[in-house]
Amino acid sequence: MNKLRSNCLNFKELLAQNIALISPTMTAALIVPTMFGTTGVISWLSYAVGAVLVLFVALSLNQFARRTTNSGSMYSYAMSGLGYGGGALCGWCLLWAYLFIGLAGTTGFTIFASTLLDMVHIHIPAVLLFAFCLGSCFYIAYKDIKISTLVTLGFEAFSCAFILVLAFIVLGHHHFALDTTQFNFKGTSLLTLGMGAVVAIFSLVGFESSTAFGEEAVNPLKTIPRSVIWSLIITAAFFIFITYVEVQGTAGYKDTLAQMYGVPFLQPILSLGAMVSFFALASSCMNAGARVMFAMGRHDFLPENTSYAHAKHGTPHVALKVMAIVMFAVVTVSYYVLINNGMAVLDEFNDAGIMGAFGFCGAYTLIVLAAPFFLKKRGELKAGHVVLCVVAMTLMLIPIIGSVYPLQPPPVEYFPIAFLGYLWFGVLRVMGMRQQKPERVSEVSAEVGKLHSAGVA
Repeated sequence: MNKLRSNCLNFKELLAQNIALISPTMTAALIVPTMFGTTGVISWLSYAVGAVLVLFVALSLNQFARRTTNSGSMYSYAMSGLGYGGGALCGWCLLWAYLFIGLAGTTGFTIFASTLLDMVHIHIPAVLLFAFCLGSCFYIAYKDIKISTLVTLGFEAFSCAFILVLAFIVLGHHHFALDTTQFNFKGTSLLTLGMGAVVAIFSLVGFESSTAFGEEAVNPLKTIPRSVIWSLIITAAFFIFITYVEVQGTAGYKDTLAQMYGVPFLQPILSLGAMVSFFALASSCMNAGARVMFAMGRHDFLPENTSYAHAKHGTPHVALKVMAIVMFAVVTVSYYVLINNGMAVLDEFNDAGIMGAFGFCGAYTLIVLAAPFFLKKRGELKAGHVVLCVVAMTLMLIPIIGSVYPLQPPPVEYFPIAFLGYLWFGVLRVMGMRQQKPERVSEVSAEVGKLHSAGVA
């Protein structure tokens, strides 16, 4: 069997998938302090600017999502516009992105699980927590994608609810007065704002993941593009608000907000919320990555068995198993490499986020480039679509340049080289397919072209 369970994900589940992969809790807990270190009191503005930049990418993506759908959609979207090579490289970038952002979720889960366990004087080795997180993600995703997405929605909602409670306690302590220092833009440079926008963009990646569930969505031409835009709007608004509150609430202090505002009982609840939110992030990445792998397996870019779907559950069980095994292997090997540092799991979290961002930059760039070619093939290209492509491509230069400049200290400075090496393997695979299986490449290209042609849903 190679068919996934159809018509099982409605708008709510698709929205949950996107929001879980964006992971608002991760940003509130660990990324906002980084943003403040980059842009200071205008951090909220950096998130606003970053959201506008990402919105242009989302609008380009929705040129596809409103017209056609399929499993692993961004992979086939890019192929429909740029041909076999462009689509294969987009899928290759997505696998890298979902792998490493999934590892950020796994390590984030481990960090906060360890914090909770320390409160009751229990120590469990990090590797066992890795295994528990990924094993649980796999089992839920293997059994039922609908349950998996609803679990992620519940976990993320639980976490964000308590973060908002704390935020309003902070605002109440300040009598809901406007913090005018955060609206004083004197001395603000475009360079500083641009660097902050890079952090913001990397906080928002994942808004596109629902496009990977085209075969499983209910009314996909409506629910998927809506989920893309609304997940971006909801999380961007949350980031702007929470960043404003955190900057106001921690001004001149080093303690956590819960300690500072007399609600220490919220600390374990917030840690629990963060732990389950990171679990949701790992789960959503495993699900999305497996769908991309499933689609690429259908086209022989990856081994054929990755395109198998479970006869009873209708889930891509082989691809899910591969994702789970690779994620566990990478996070465990990395842990033992870093263990002498004393901050191994936190280092893994930071490094995984940076590595994953490269994959998203590559995939988004290819999607933006593919959109006008896709529309031209359908006879629907207009001047506005070309303008959208040019603007989106120009804006994409901000995170691309910001991810490599200014140079970071080792080992981070070598991460772009590692990604380019991985990308080169993808190029070699494309070249190998063209040389060894030219008929199959032509067949796949024709199949995808027909699937996404005008008048075909």
